[in-house]
Amino acid sequence: MKNLTVDIITMGCSKNLVDSEHLMYQFGRKGYMVYHNPSEVHGNIAIVNTCGFIGDAKEESINMILSLCNLKDEGRLDKLFVMGCLSERYFKELREEIPQVDKFYGKFNWNDILNDLGEGYDEMVAQERVLTTPSHYAYVKISEGCDRKCAYCAIPIITGSHRSRPMEEIVDEVRSLVARGVKEFQIIAQELTYYGIDLYHEQMLPQLVEQLARIPGVEWIRLHYAYPTHFPMDLLRVMRENDNVCKYLDIALQHISDPVLKRMQRHTTKRETLDLLAAMRCEVPGICIRTTLMVGFPGETEADFQELLDFTREMRFDRMGAFAYSEEEGTYAAEHYDDDVPEDVKQQRLDALMELQEGISAQLCAEKVGKTFKTIIDRREGDFYIGRTEYDSPEVDCEVLIPASEGTLTLGSFYDVKITGAEEYDLYGTIAHS
Repeated sequence: MKNLTVDIITMGCSKNLVDSEHLMYQFGRKGYMVYHNPSEVHGNIAIVNTCGFIGDAKEESINMILSLCNLKDEGRLDKLFVMGCLSERYFKELREEIPQVDKFYGKFNWNDILNDLGEGYDEMVAQERVLTTPSHYAYVKISEGCDRKCAYCAIPIITGSHRSRPMEEIVDEVRSLVARGVKEFQIIAQELTYYGIDLYHEQMLPQLVEQLARIPGVEWIRLHYAYPTHFPMDLLRVMRENDNVCKYLDIALQHISDPVLKRMQRHTTKRETLDLLAAMRCEVPGICIRTTLMVGFPGETEADFQELLDFTREMRFDRMGAFAYSEEEGTYAAEHYDDDVPEDVKQQRLDALMELQEGISAQLCAEKVGKTFKTIIDRREGDFYIGRTEYDSPEVDCEVLIPASEGTLTLGSFYDVKITGAEEYDLYGTIAHS
């Protein structure tokens, strides 16, 4: 009798998580007991959904694969499969170097895992998924791939050209998730703002978001991974006019120095970036802007970096993540530029940038003290309920800690919370009683 248990380990981003959730549903439909990101393996089949974006993520995926190979060598695991971005990009090399893996799959052919196990992938339920998130929020992937071709980025190499999902399919998925109790939707893609160009020959993100906002039961819509060049400005109107579209935008800017932006092949300028940010803050008062910045790109001078610091200090981003450039083989930068910023300089610049942002974040959080915000409750930890405002995405942004001594709160429900205290990245509050 076969062991109908499978462990699925997801590495990397929320886009990978959605793929894992679809795969979990397929296995569950076949009668398998499915575990996601378990602390230890339960069954005789393990599947690793890998990330291949930057060096640290690749190393983490490799280490996970090797740890499962050890279990297989010890006889504690019969089958080991690997899927996702890392195996899409390094299929041949991984197959040669890690023979303990039974089979490698790429980013898009993971449904063959079920076929190869003799179970058969069920196309009739291809849109169904198991939610690994708390039941009140979900990630909705609206496209795959990217056409932007930034000099440093391997994503187009891994995922290929941009491919939008049909709008009606996305709307149907959100309706289905609402029926399951989901209230909050994180809209994700490699590049949101390109949505629709391949299917409809124009940028359709504003129209899509407006349609989703009209669905009864959709309480919050939050947008992740926009691109500044040719930004669809009508999206700002949609955000301003619809209360359930969070005043939140995740838009990776990467840098502000014109020479660096040009070498990065970002197809924008400092002036255009400043104008776009000004328009966002004018059109959507109170908008929360999350961005990602890069230090140490080839050719970045000390003057370029100081310009980036000045920009960060002036813009006072609500949320900011940063990373140091790491050369990715096959990219334009790897083939045409020398990685000429020393590693210790990269680290010093990264530390300085993050220290600056920590101070900005502390100031912005302190400014919220005394104000009241609509807050969704995610979980309880010890003596606190943990919630988020519309300006906070799960796992990456600030959280609101509410003393459990105030009374029992319902997970997944909204409360008005008055902020009573603040740290650099977290808030404290109490339930506001009318």
